[in-house]
Amino acid sequence: MAAGRGWKRFRPTVVSIAGSDSGGGAGIQADVRTLSAHGVWAATVVVAGTAQNTRGVRAVEPFSPRFVARQIDAVFPDLVPAAVKVGMLYDGARVRAVAAGLRRHRARNVVLDPVLAATAGSPLLTVSGLRALRKEILPLCAIVTPNRSEAAHLAGMRAAKSEADLAEAARRISELGAAAVLITGGDERGDRVRDLLWKDGTLRVFDYPRIATRATHGTGCILSSAIAANLALGFELEPAVARAIRYVRTALRRGVFPGGGAGAPGLFPTRSRTGTRPRPRPSRSSRFAPRRARKRGPGRGSSPSP
Repeated sequence: MAAGRGWKRFRPTVVSIAGSDSGGGAGIQADVRTLSAHGVWAATVVVAGTAQNTRGVRAVEPFSPRFVARQIDAVFPDLVPAAVKVGMLYDGARVRAVAAGLRRHRARNVVLDPVLAATAGSPLLTVSGLRALRKEILPLCAIVTPNRSEAAHLAGMRAAKSEADLAEAARRISELGAAAVLITGGDERGDRVRDLLWKDGTLRVFDYPRIATRATHGTGCILSSAIAANLALGFELEPAVARAIRYVRTALRRGVFPGGGAGAPGLFPTRSRTGTRPRPRPSRSSRFAPRRARKRGPGRGSSPSP
């Protein structure tokens, strides 16, 4: 087997289609680190760039829809992604360009993190972009991972506060075409966090203690990328979600503060990196060979065979 094909077999590709965070805490940068930590090959399609640091977003500039499409057409035929993470898309024109590219290349395991605004509140998706997202991207998704505010916007609701509201929001989003919806609860207050997974008309709740930390910038990017990585590695949806939640919780405990503002989760390699290339199996004769030939001194027998 050719070396290139052998590497491909054991290291699937996940492509992140999102915006760049010049501060490094979220966006494409967080996606690449998360995907690499899971042992998959990280490819990127950059939709827009932000001028930001740990204190906030100062400016946003998009690439042209044509250039976004050209990136997609460069990545997909060659790397054949096993999963796709979609993040910040900026506006309707870029949303439509991405949706067309995903359809054109029959993208698999699409995970949407519907980025509507930065943590500090700066808008990152226009009103026309939200409309296009609901119409063009949601029907292509294996799972969508909004927080409660984003879920309400996607569902066309004023707010989604109670668990009944969240279930209704998830149902409405699934009716727009998403195969599953994970509404995250990390942005809410309280001693516990409840994430709600809606799939096939059934609601599953992930309930766990809140981790007290200010290193939360980019958690949505990390969660969705971890889900995409686990799907690419062959896990079914619910185990992929459960593994991603555990990964984010561990990263939160390792939070880092690289600047004078918000901190970010401390990313780390997963223990079972099933996407890494396995070692070649030794031949029968080499399995029983000594690891290192011992040097023999004078008078202690012949030298080892070469």
